Amino acid sequence: PPPPLPPPEDEPSWGPHRLALLVPFRERFEELLTFVPYMHRFLGKKRIRHHIFILNQVDHFRFNRASLINVGFLESGNDTDYIAMHDVDLLPLNEQLDYSFPEAGPFHVASPELHPLYHYKTYVGGILLLTKQHYEMCNGMSNRFWGWGREDDEFYRRIKGAGLQVRRPSGITTGYETFQHLHDPAWRKRDQKRIAAQKQEQFKVDREGGLNNVRYRIESRTALNVAGAPCTVLNILLDCDMSETPWCTFG
Repeated sequence: PPPPLPPPEDEPSWGPHRLALLVPFRERFEELLTFVPYMHRFLGKKRIRHHIFILNQVDHFRFNRASLINVGFLESGNDTDYIAMHDVDLLPLNEQLDYSFPEAGPFHVASPELHPLYHYKTYVGGILLLTKQHYEMCNGMSNRFWGWGREDDEFYRRIKGAGLQVRRPSGITTGYETFQHLHDPAWRKRDQKRIAAQKQEQFKVDREGGLNNVRYRIESRTALNVAGAPCTVLNILLDCDMSETPWCTFG
């Protein structure tokens, strides 16, 4: 049987802050069915006030994780004051992991010494917490990254450029067993193609774009309940400037 639900959020044992869990998403329904109830219970057990936003890209362009996170930030409402950029295929197994308000700066939950796949020291992907103020200081993420990969590396440079310091967990002894990785690369291939000038452009810092110029439309906003866990699904239509990023389509 499922564990008992935590007490209502109006009890004083819950903290004063509220987390917007931003989950970029496309066509991973089976992972979503696992992720939403798992994270709702995980955060509830830790008394973290939260709302889960599934950022579902429904246009015909290539997947753009960074733009979806920008949209989620803008659409998450004034009742949340910090965000988690959270992959749908990564589940925290160690209850000592900290998801609380990252007042001192960006907090990288899925740090390189704990993530099952990525171990380089500038890695900030997987699960990253930021206050909304700090995300705005970075102007969000670049919208130029269509397809899979590299947007996190560019965001690391934005964090440094904003004068912020990335913090990471300490005292976690579970190593690479700290998270469960749901992704099956043999069954679901990642879009790693590099089209036109994309290979050269992906290593540049985008000094112009981000939160200020993400182009999108919300097709629908749906309140959903997955095995007792509430979330909001945003069906998002991103827009692409073909003159700026012709690699947003496969051509």
